[in-house]
Amino acid sequence: MKLRKRNLLALLAGSLLPISVYTQTAWSSEPTETPVNVILMIGDGMGLAQVSAALYANYNELNLEKLPVLGFHKSYSHDQLVTDSAAGATAFSCGCKTFNSAIGLKPDSTPCTTILEEAHTRGLATGLIVTSTIVHATPASFAAHSISREFYDDIAVDMAEAGIDLMIGGGRQYFNRRSSDDRDLIAEMKAKGYVVEDYLNNTLDGFKWEPLRPLVYFTADKQPLNVAAGRDYLSLATKLGPEFLLKKSSKGFFLMIEGSQIDWACHAKDGKLAIKETLDFDRAVGVALAFAQNHPNTLLIVTADHETGGLALAPDSKMGRVETAFTTNNHTASLIPVYAFGPGSRQFSGIYENTDIYTKIRRILGFPPIQSKQEPGNQPATHSENTGKTEPK
Repeated sequence: MKLRKRNLLALLAGSLLPISVYTQTAWSSEPTETPVNVILMIGDGMGLAQVSAALYANYNELNLEKLPVLGFHKSYSHDQLVTDSAAGATAFSCGCKTFNSAIGLKPDSTPCTTILEEAHTRGLATGLIVTSTIVHATPASFAAHSISREFYDDIAVDMAEAGIDLMIGGGRQYFNRRSSDDRDLIAEMKAKGYVVEDYLNNTLDGFKWEPLRPLVYFTADKQPLNVAAGRDYLSLATKLGPEFLLKKSSKGFFLMIEGSQIDWACHAKDGKLAIKETLDFDRAVGVALAFAQNHPNTLLIVTADHETGGLALAPDSKMGRVETAFTTNNHTASLIPVYAFGPGSRQFSGIYENTDIYTKIRRILGFPPIQSKQEPGNQPATHSENTGKTEPK
């Protein structure tokens, strides 16, 4: 009997050996050193259904498939199961759950230091690239602090003064034709050494990028066009942005890139446009992945703040022709996929809170632990009074 047990154990050990070897080999291409560059890509409103629809509409192929690590985050906000983009992005930027509509604030309405602000303080170059206005909820949550996501003029002031090395997105009017005052933030930024360009005077790649000077490029006066109407700068910006930031600091960079209008297409229950926007975002993912592959000290993370529309793939869908249906024109509380590639990427597997994305990035970058306690947070007074709106956007 003892001999049989020994033989059985030897057989089991032998059968497990190839699995162990394969696992080691599968991860051997991942660099072991600490990353110096972090690219965080956010497909606003992009849940698993949006990814699935884009995948099958594109004949079963996406760049997202090439990222070897997959996890899921829980997107709920401080006081609501269904988050909005402001609270969702603040969870990524500050590592705390906050109330819907809050930009870079803790649940008690006090400012929190964002990952972008800390990266800037520690000497890393920083950047924001979006297909919305640059003062929209997601980019704003990385560089501004406001009780309402709709206070665009106030947000623009914060962003103009944040020392960001690169900003690409719409919303020029909030910087030079403001409704709240007569400040010309563009003139103020130029006086500080910024190069400020826009879609009327120059194409995104049509001017000389000066690595010693920070850059703002406005893609629209207010909101940029959608993909269906001809907007196609996201992949180009994703190619040019990291190369520009590389030259800004030897310590590395933090760059957030948002495919903003997946969310808007789903709010409108426009399945075809949602697929186009997701594919536009996926092309940018491919560009960022190529950069990360060529710069092994780069960590690439791709996720979303929430799902929008309760999207479903209809039963009559076919490969290459996906039919969609929506259960709502608002956000949902679905778990959100997280994809990762590069040094530290394995930390993004599993299921965790959306705030853990901030914590993981800080830890991987080697930033020291935060000593101050994060209060559990009492629900702030009536949040709807902050914006006059209760529906997430």
